[in-house]
Amino acid sequence: MTAVCVVRPSSLGDIVHALALVDDVMRAAPGTTIDWVAEEAFAELPALSSGVRRVVPVALRRWRRTPFTRATWHEMRAFRTALRETRYDAILDLQEQVKGALVARTARGVRHGFDGRSIREPIASLFDDVHHRVPKALHFAQRCRQLAGAALGYAVDGPPRWRIAPPGHPVASPGRPYAVALHATSRAGKLWPEDRWRSLLATFAQSGLACIAPWGNAAERERSARIVTGIDHAIVPDRQSLTALASLLAAAELVVGVDTGLTHLAAALRTPVVAIFTETDATGAGVAIAGRHARDVGGNGRTPTLDEVLAAAGEVSRHAPRC
Repeated sequence: MTAVCVVRPSSLGDIVHALALVDDVMRAAPGTTIDWVAEEAFAELPALSSGVRRVVPVALRRWRRTPFTRATWHEMRAFRTALRETRYDAILDLQEQVKGALVARTARGVRHGFDGRSIREPIASLFDDVHHRVPKALHFAQRCRQLAGAALGYAVDGPPRWRIAPPGHPVASPGRPYAVALHATSRAGKLWPEDRWRSLLATFAQSGLACIAPWGNAAERERSARIVTGIDHAIVPDRQSLTALASLLAAAELVVGVDTGLTHLAAALRTPVVAIFTETDATGAGVAIAGRHARDVGGNGRTPTLDEVLAAAGEVSRHAPRC
């Protein structure tokens, strides 16, 4: 039985994209076991994939804040022991950074990564055993799929597919069809104006949809409260775990979100989704690659209008009716 370890600890959206390789591997080499190294904050996500046997959490972000404490060294040793339990036939280093390469080097097996011309940090390629040339211009999901195919000896074909299945029903469900507004992002330049969010959610409410505005920190909660004020059947839920958010997105009639990991997760779950791009380019990380149920608007320094987002929402809803 072939054993594979995928090293893609972060970020959330990139983990979503990389998870597309799981379906390829399961179809090309049934019986292959896949373990996944993920940052502790994102470990729930690969665990939702039916093709992932085990998730090995890592805490690189937290360890960097307290590198010399006894607790950090203890956790690092425990992580190393857990990762080295299995000798892997292939270790797929998909992080494209030195930090990922060092994690991959901890595992036992042959390390495969992008070559020096294909990778974000060329020096990171020095830590891998086998290098693969994958065009940088491709969508990241396709880049991960191609590297996995080259490492394991199969041809990549067709659009990406995801084996992500959140358990149970959403805990924040309003008891009626709903849309989810993913307004939050880590970069201010990716935000969409609040007045447009309010107009969008008001339009959804007039069409009979409840609206849910999740959040992850205090500032985002305040923004959620502002954009739903005065809108019928709008909800600002309690803070949700990643698994609970996946269930919420999977059951939605529609998701509209900025360029953030949860928006990409909604596309992978095959929920009708519109991704709003402002300063960034959708070519390498948009949702449209997932299928006709997903649409990218704006990008490359152009902020989409309300009418553009509404038109895109109508299109994806028609192409992917919810039953």
